[in-house]
Amino acid sequence: MAKNTVVIDAMGGDRGPAIVVAALIRALQSFPETDFIVTGDEPRLKSLLARESKGLSVDLSRVRIHHTSQIVQMSDKPGECIRKKADSSMRAAIDLVADGTAQACVSAGNTGALMAMAYMYLKTLPGVLRPALVAPIPNEAGKQGFLLDLGANPVCDAETLFQFGVMGSVLARELSGIEHPKVALLNMGTEEIKGPDVVKQAGLLLSQSKSVNYTGFIEGSDLFSSAADVVVCDGFTGNIALKSCEGMAKLVYEHFQRSMKSHWLSRSLAWILYRRQRKSWAWLNPDQYNGASLIGLRGVVVKSHGNASANAFFSAISNAIAEAELNLPARIHNQVEQVLQEQH
Repeated sequence: MAKNTVVIDAMGGDRGPAIVVAALIRALQSFPETDFIVTGDEPRLKSLLARESKGLSVDLSRVRIHHTSQIVQMSDKPGECIRKKADSSMRAAIDLVADGTAQACVSAGNTGALMAMAYMYLKTLPGVLRPALVAPIPNEAGKQGFLLDLGANPVCDAETLFQFGVMGSVLARELSGIEHPKVALLNMGTEEIKGPDVVKQAGLLLSQSKSVNYTGFIEGSDLFSSAADVVVCDGFTGNIALKSCEGMAKLVYEHFQRSMKSHWLSRSLAWILYRRQRKSWAWLNPDQYNGASLIGLRGVVVKSHGNASANAFFSAISNAIAEAELNLPARIHNQVEQVLQEQH
């Protein structure tokens, strides 16, 4: 197997390059067959690499720094980034994938700018109408499901939603090992008569495809059930659904922490509960679900949460490596091509 290279935008995100470099050091230890390129301020990155690797058995020869003079800020507009920030760490990361130097890139930077640059310089796969932003989500069966789109396409037609179902099915099969992933459309009800026309039309297209295991509509309350392995919706709906879930998870977690600290007996019971249910807590840890993939492009692009911790950013790197090793864009292209042939 040829050695893959992953390029990391070290300057994006809310927490700066220190978090990125800490995650990179862990990745160097965990993935000995992968090389890395980091884009950003070279003197600063050299200093961080030396500090984070001190005392550790890490092969820094597998890391190359690509110096850039600009940073895409979270407040920057995507169009201005394309016109005025050609030497940004984000643009360099995309370019290195586009020219074949790297097989995947990871960034915690401005989502809109990353999607715009990836769409413009990587291009979509032949036959793919629009790329989709997809993220892993846990379900009650203890497996990993996927939700798409999460904001790349606020408005979608039926054909685009249909293609999201096809691409999501490939992703679930290749990354989660599910032979026939269950694909569902997120809707306001499970009955066929409910929902907007575009969702009904997408459901009809999916039901007619031999390449997709379509199971019908699901409601928001079933997102984390085992009713579907892949949940499809437009980017506006998906973004709101995901962020609402993140907000509720944060509320529950913070409420639990306050309750736990309120009395010594509560603290003792919480510690006993944690020790007995450690595996369940680990499964629910949001860090392991960090990293949304922009699929449908001619290269692997993974978007980390802007406020990700080092552990969470490591999860995003791991996702990028897995997709690069599978050559996921080629597998999606093959499936889309097959579906297009079926339709004609």
